[in-house]
Amino acid sequence: MNTKSLMIASSLVLALAGAVCLFAPVELLESLGSPDGASLAVFAQLTGALYLAFALTNWAAKGSMIGGIYSRPLSVGNLLHFTVGTLALFKHALAHGIHWPASLVLVAYAVFAALFSYLVFGAKRKR
Repeated sequence: MNTKSLMIASSLVLALAGAVCLFAPVELLESLGSPDGASLAVFAQLTGALYLAFALTNWAAKGSMIGGIYSRPLSVGNLLHFTVGTLALFKHALAHGIHWPASLVLVAYAVFAALFSYLVFGAKRKR
């Protein structure tokens, strides 16, 4: 598996999500149907800061060996983030119906969860 491409792709996706949360929190929350987006804007901005931090971490590690015992905390952190995100988005889709923007995010999260799962648990290791 080409881990450099995976880390670049995940960092770009997370940076995009972080930028939206950080610079347009009220608009994002209103588009998601929040009745009072202004009061939750600070939480959206904090989430954006987390996304950008994770994106920067992935970008900085793109040249490192990842998988197996190499950079394991980073790959496990990504796995947890994308797996829990997939489950949360899936639960939301079941409760509120599937809308195309949310389904695109769900598919992206599921793909990253599967790739990081393979990286953490399934990649062949040389001995």
